[in-house]
Amino acid sequence: MESKRQQKFSRVIQKDLGELFQRDGNTFLPNAMITVTKVRATPDLGIVRVYLSFFNAPNPDEAIGTIRSHTSEIRYNLGKRIKDNVRGIPQLEFFLDDTNEYVDRIDKIFTRIQKDDETKTE
Repeated sequence: MESKRQQKFSRVIQKDLGELFQRDGNTFLPNAMITVTKVRATPDLGIVRVYLSFFNAPNPDEAIGTIRSHTSEIRYNLGKRIKDNVRGIPQLEFFLDDTNEYVDRIDKIFTRIQKDDETKTE
């Protein structure tokens, strides 16, 4: 369970990273949209885990690899934005948020089950 302080810090990071990716995202991944879906901070606020979702990216695993290779540049730009609000700029860890893929898989399974039930009742 995150403390109020962690939650507030996470919201600030999520907002600023979202704006940063909206403005500069094309430099990292041309023609792809990067969405910051979730941010979790450690209790000491030293490490922030950022979950990203990609739209129009051919390979999400490659996309997250590209973002990870630019971590220091992203952290620097984030630091310029939040330096007056925080004591120290946290280390950033990027992860792929596969929630949408999971939902799509579950929907396909339910659709298949529903079709199987309809064929059994006929």
